[in-house]
Amino acid sequence: MKTIYDIARAELKIMFYSPIAWLIIIIFTVQVALRFTSTFGGLVWNESMNLGLPAGLTEHLFVSPFGGLYLTVLNYLYLYIPLLTMGLVSRELGSGTIKMLYSSPVTNTQIILGKFFAMMIFGIILVIIISLFIAFATINVKDFDLAPTLTGLLGIYLLICLYSAVGIFMSSLTSYQVVAAISTLFVLGTLNFVKGLWQHIDFIRDITWWLSMSGRVNELIKGLICSEDIIYFLIVTALFLVFAIIRLQAKRQKASWCITWSKYAGTFVLVALIGYATSRPKTMFFYDTTATKHNSLTQSSQEIISQLEGKLKVTTYINILDPNFGFLFPRDKNTDLQRFRHYTRFKPEMEFEYVYYYDQSPDPSIESRYPGMTDHQCMIDIAKTYREDTNRFLPPQKIRALIDLSGEHNRLTRIIEWENGNKAILRTFNDVMKFPSESEISASLKHLITKMPLVGFVTGHGERNYLGENARDYSLFTDNRPFRNALVNQGFDFTEVDLREKVSSKVDILVLADLRHPLSPEEFAHYKEYTERGGNVLIAGEVNRQKTMNPLVKMFGITFMPGQLVRPSQLSSPDLILSKITQDAPKIAPSFIHGIPVTMPGCLGLTYTPDLDYQMIPITVTDNNEVWNETETTDFIEDKPELNPEKGEHQQVYPTTLALTKPVGGKEQRIIILGDADCFSNDELGRARKNIDAYNFSLIYASFNWLSYNKAPIDTSRPSKTDNKIYIQEQGMKIARIGFVWCLPSILLLTALIIGIRRRKR
Repeated sequence: MKTIYDIARAELKIMFYSPIAWLIIIIFTVQVALRFTSTFGGLVWNESMNLGLPAGLTEHLFVSPFGGLYLTVLNYLYLYIPLLTMGLVSRELGSGTIKMLYSSPVTNTQIILGKFFAMMIFGIILVIIISLFIAFATINVKDFDLAPTLTGLLGIYLLICLYSAVGIFMSSLTSYQVVAAISTLFVLGTLNFVKGLWQHIDFIRDITWWLSMSGRVNELIKGLICSEDIIYFLIVTALFLVFAIIRLQAKRQKASWCITWSKYAGTFVLVALIGYATSRPKTMFFYDTTATKHNSLTQSSQEIISQLEGKLKVTTYINILDPNFGFLFPRDKNTDLQRFRHYTRFKPEMEFEYVYYYDQSPDPSIESRYPGMTDHQCMIDIAKTYREDTNRFLPPQKIRALIDLSGEHNRLTRIIEWENGNKAILRTFNDVMKFPSESEISASLKHLITKMPLVGFVTGHGERNYLGENARDYSLFTDNRPFRNALVNQGFDFTEVDLREKVSSKVDILVLADLRHPLSPEEFAHYKEYTERGGNVLIAGEVNRQKTMNPLVKMFGITFMPGQLVRPSQLSSPDLILSKITQDAPKIAPSFIHGIPVTMPGCLGLTYTPDLDYQMIPITVTDNNEVWNETETTDFIEDKPELNPEKGEHQQVYPTTLALTKPVGGKEQRIIILGDADCFSNDELGRARKNIDAYNFSLIYASFNWLSYNKAPIDTSRPSKTDNKIYIQEQGMKIARIGFVWCLPSILLLTALIIGIRRRKR
């Protein structure tokens, strides 16, 4: 060990007696200081201008792709470390001093480890410089999240060590330092891009994917410690150090190339096997160092996973004629598995299978792109374009024998199957993300372990159709499968209900929306029986439907007012009512967010009599007290409504949505009554109005979440980040900027000059 230390000390002397090490440290300090003070100074300026600060200042300062310090550091290290390592061994080879080392009682291992130890100490110096900025942020940011920041610092140091090991090996191959530096850059580039090689071959795909350095440090920077990443840095660093030792041994002993290359190959195979074994989900360990645990599944998802004992298989069906095929080529399997990384962390025995096929395309452009061609001919043409094996794709008859995907329009679909035979569907969506997030994945998994809420839509009276795609219908928020926010993708099931028969006990929520024709006595009896046994209900009224709808709500002490609400406005039609969620709504369910605006075109006011049986809470009310109930004007295009107090029209705040609760049969019955059925319609949800913000989906989510006793949608919200305040003022930041950008590099420069002058005097 003393010999290694002596070699390291000698290398450090050579390093710091030359200008290159000092130049790198000074330039590195200036670049890091400029980036940090620019980002931090911008936050201080925002605070002084009362523009507000983003939640999660720790992440913003160090991890954000827009000014994060750590990502900036990574860009610099890639260039700087090869400049330091290029002469560590090649200098010895070029000057002939390597022969003196060979003739001394110093082993090849001691030579390499001594030089590597010198680079480790140099890496510590760079880490100390970064630590100064961390200390500054810790002092000046409220509730600074130190643990993940230190985890990121560990990742950067491990990366420096890996770069150093690669540089030492490449330096041992040549006596030309410039060649060593360029070769090091080449190898580092190869390690970054190797994950794209041979990804169509299963076993080799896993090896090259693991060997890749690209993004390897990202999880550590974000605060997630993964055993796979730590082991990767340790054994790949060791791999290149052993390569360097083998290289010196070959030159020292004049070994044949066959023996030397067999040693290289044996070392690589051993490292590859260790890497493959430690990258399997069952052998990986994780620790999330963030305060809010935002690198992990939420508690709701973890509870779902914990109930799924035994094997879980995810089969992905990919249609080459589906436009989403381009997001999941056969060579992209490992990329796809990363989307389930948080789940395999808690469920390592999850199995994944990919089935490729061709069948009728959901993409209408296929016919125009391939006119006159059959599906088989289209498959061959597309496969050749992407250089895929056509034998991989099952024909329609074979895929249909395996599974019927016609209900999914042959889109990219996953089937999740539990070992007990229960199955659930996981879809892709027509948005930028394409693939499901935690909310959708957890909702599908929950389908396997419990009965999810079944929403029954009453039919037969001209109601809103939950499958209809017309403007007045509800398919956009219910069963629009390519739409991420549709409730069918958030854990709900849907069915039609004919009130000529008793409502099934399987129905959890009964919806009666805008009935054009009244219920028959028999139907009303079945409706009443359902409500009296404690069934949850959502009722949505509509203008000119009071006669039909009032009998449905009268039993609750509620009435849809005659006429309709109007609101004078220069920006919109007077019958467009803006409602907002009340302050009391979050008391019954946090999913109701106070103050969220909701648009209700053609809305009825609700009157209610406090009932001893039902507790009533207004969920939404009109946004101001200038609204009145118009009973005379009906044409709001040609006519302008006028307030007429003589007709009982009074300006006030009107309730537009009510929530009712009552204990029935050991559970709490929940009922929601809306004064407008259009606020949930396809037309309203897809409409954008100038200068009018609307969050109708928020009301939908919150309402169905409450009616389903919070079973769905899955709550994947996380605790709010509290590092959202900066203590330092603008004047203090100016002083800090001078200290970091000018004073600190100047001190380093002065130290370098003093050491250089003393060296020359000696």
